[in-house]
Amino acid sequence: METSGGIRASLAGRYASALFDLARDERQIDAVGRSLEGLKANMAESRELRALVSSPLVSRDAAGKALAAAAASMGLDPLTTRFVGVLASNGRLRQLADVIRIFERLAADHRGETSAEVTSARPLADDQIAALRTQLGARVGRDIRIDARVDPSILGGIVVRLGSQMIDASIRTKLNSLAQAMKG
Repeated sequence: METSGGIRASLAGRYASALFDLARDERQIDAVGRSLEGLKANMAESRELRALVSSPLVSRDAAGKALAAAAASMGLDPLTTRFVGVLASNGRLRQLADVIRIFERLAADHRGETSAEVTSARPLADDQIAALRTQLGARVGRDIRIDARVDPSILGGIVVRLGSQMIDASIRTKLNSLAQAMKG
């Protein structure tokens, strides 16, 4: 697992840490977390938003104005709205996904939770996520926050990243291991 010093040393880590510290000082960690979660969901669903955030062709000013206009419709809290504006004016919107991921980790640590990145070939059902949360929680002795992702390229099974530990029970990895064993 990356140490908090390692997380905070990266550019995205410095931005996430600054946002987290400000949110903590203003007692807005949950509100900012919900806003960032909504922003992440909107980025996943909207090709236009992904293009706005990642395109070097969009000027800082235009990106800032577009995001400020979209913030209200996305339901972003004022602190997150100002923060995204700062990212835009500094030309750092491409860091937004990493900032969100690191902020989520910092907030989870603050709540005494551990985050687990879970990748599956198909979306997991709520009962599967709950069972996985329980099993992983028993393993590490902490509450677990599941960050579920879908990656059809793993073919089936599941990949869990919990701190520095990785549990790879994907069919793709098993097939690759079998292929290596057969090469001899």
